Amino acid sequence: MTASGAAAQTAEQTEGEAALPEIVVTAQRRTENSQDVPLAIQTVSGQAIANAGYTDVTDLQYLAPGVQYDPTQGAAFQIRGVGTTSFDFSNAKSVNVVVDNVVMDGQRANGLIGMVDIDHVDVLMGPQGTLFGKNSTSGVISVTTNRPRLGVTSFRGSVSLGEHNERILNATVNLPIAENVALRISGFDQAEDGFGRNVTLDRKVGSVHEYGGRAKLYFEPNDSFNLTLAGDYGHHWDSSVRTPVRDQPPQVTEMLKELGVVPGPESADTADSQFGEIETEEWGFSGKMELALGEHTLTSITAYRRTGYDNATPANLLPIDQYAFVPFNQGYLDTEKVSQEVHLASPADRPVSYVIGFFYNDLQAVQTQYQWATLGAPVPAEGGKSTILYALTGAIGEAGNTSLFDAKNETVAGFGQLQFDLTSRLRLTLGGRYTHDENWQELSYIQTDPVPIVGYDPTFVATSAPPAFRQGTAKGDNFSWRVAPEYQIGENAMIYASFSTGYKPAGIAFVGNKYAPYADETVKAWEVGLKSEWFGRRLRFNIDFFRSDFTDFQATILTRIPDGAGGTLLVSAIGNAGGLRSQGVETSIAVRPTRSLSLTASGSYTDAKFTDYVYNTTTDYTGTRLPNAPEWAATLAANLDQPVSDSWRLLAHADYAWRSEYWTVVGQPEYSRVPSFGLANARLSVANEAGTIEAGIYARNLFDTYFSTGWQIYGGLGLLHYTSPRARRTAGVFVNFNF
Repeated sequence: MTASGAAAQTAEQTEGEAALPEIVVTAQRRTENSQDVPLAIQTVSGQAIANAGYTDVTDLQYLAPGVQYDPTQGAAFQIRGVGTTSFDFSNAKSVNVVVDNVVMDGQRANGLIGMVDIDHVDVLMGPQGTLFGKNSTSGVISVTTNRPRLGVTSFRGSVSLGEHNERILNATVNLPIAENVALRISGFDQAEDGFGRNVTLDRKVGSVHEYGGRAKLYFEPNDSFNLTLAGDYGHHWDSSVRTPVRDQPPQVTEMLKELGVVPGPESADTADSQFGEIETEEWGFSGKMELALGEHTLTSITAYRRTGYDNATPANLLPIDQYAFVPFNQGYLDTEKVSQEVHLASPADRPVSYVIGFFYNDLQAVQTQYQWATLGAPVPAEGGKSTILYALTGAIGEAGNTSLFDAKNETVAGFGQLQFDLTSRLRLTLGGRYTHDENWQELSYIQTDPVPIVGYDPTFVATSAPPAFRQGTAKGDNFSWRVAPEYQIGENAMIYASFSTGYKPAGIAFVGNKYAPYADETVKAWEVGLKSEWFGRRLRFNIDFFRSDFTDFQATILTRIPDGAGGTLLVSAIGNAGGLRSQGVETSIAVRPTRSLSLTASGSYTDAKFTDYVYNTTTDYTGTRLPNAPEWAATLAANLDQPVSDSWRLLAHADYAWRSEYWTVVGQPEYSRVPSFGLANARLSVANEAGTIEAGIYARNLFDTYFSTGWQIYGGLGLLHYTSPRARRTAGVFVNFNF
């Protein structure tokens, strides 16, 4: 289940009835068997994602141990416990999502909406920079979608209907336009009701609706040249907002109970009269050209992307005419990027082979943000007496109640990798990358007319003075490198070692209207591993040991700023931790005892701690675990494809993902602890022998296991949390068509 469909078919034809399918990856910008690559890789096939019933790229955390997604503080992936979540627009991602060779680095964007027509996903563990686009100090999640097929007319569709009004609809059509031209179009629409309810507005909390599509045009006039033009669009909407857990003011707790809301760790209910919602649009175009220059291949990848992010997340818990805290909280973000990559690859079957390339990336972001608070006072109804609003993000007196952020992040890099076949068994890989980064950010203030928003003309009070510096620039140059020897100890067994370095550029942050730049981040990483297959490729066993030492790690914590009314508020701040260490072991086993049955298991142990992090004279985080970094994680999966007659087959799938306890806030405060939990998914269906129709039932989170995705102390509102639709059982039926 951890390979593409095409690779699986090829492997079965060449290796016999019970052989495991070959896992094809492009981790080194070549098509290779994963077992031949000296790098820890977790590959998840598109079929495995569908079998588990997952629809979002963030769900990969439940299929790949060592991967975690933090939805708070800017939202980002973590690998091996390491990743930075930050609201700062100059902060580069520790884990980049790369879709069809395009880096999806837009702020507040996951890079992919809707997991439709996916061939496979490669999770590359540890620093990646010598071959993959932007530097990634923790790893890369590389998504490969299916390419148009020449001379083939096909249609594939799927309909799933389940509990909580869940619907998952998608379709893909492949059309031959000419002998050497093919078009592939896919679309999706998926939605489900939320986990909780807003009792005041009688609406669900945590509902999700996504839709979009992708089109690819493939042109191959001869064996020496091909061109792929692609465009995609995705729309995401959700009403996932903070809901109360405990420690609210006594009067707030009493008022909530009177309205039927009982705060608690498993409650997602609220009574806020201001509805919170997030809306994201992502779209873009790309062109990939491959040209044979003799025995070499020249590849060019050009991309343009745009993201719009509308974040309306008030925080009151109650009807605002009775009690309000931050009733008016709205952010509009627009990002735009262009990127260009060119690389030249020599033939792979030579004693010396190489890949050399150039990468350019220009990402620009503009955001307006207003946060107008009453800090406990109710908001009067329209026509009522004017009241004070505290402008948490504005600088009144500087002619503005709204922050305007303007940022530009530019990267220019040259990279290359050499492979030396020193003997028939010994190979050495050397890689290097030179990067120049330039980040610029400016904070200014504009005036937003409050009357259409608030209903009256309030008196604004600034909570802090404007920064002495309104803009800043951070420039950096770095050379990262990698050395990886590997030795073939048998026909299907290889041991390898790797030492690599990584880098993230410095940035500019404005925290609570204060200019707070931070330094670049570097990492040194060691890895040794074994990749092996046994018993005629019926058993695959891989294991690796790793250690990464970070210097000046760009950490995000909560820090207190004045609220303007004599108290303080906690806001997200980014700064440098002196050092952290992530070390551990990862292993995976796959076995195919019969042609009908396949079993897989994978697991990781990660010890990720700050080795030097003195935040201030009274706060020392040294020795504490990184947030969202469970020590243990494991997945199990089983697939059965059993003929039951000459015309029909029985298909069964089950998987289980487990992770140990972890904390979601730096310093491991007890309130942010997430207990260990496991999620089980199951799927049972029948399909005709031709594979044109399949119908069955599914259950996601079969045992109805609850978990929370994030905790937050939010000023006078006490402890709040986020919940996920994955934290409940969802069962339903599905039908697949394939013609």
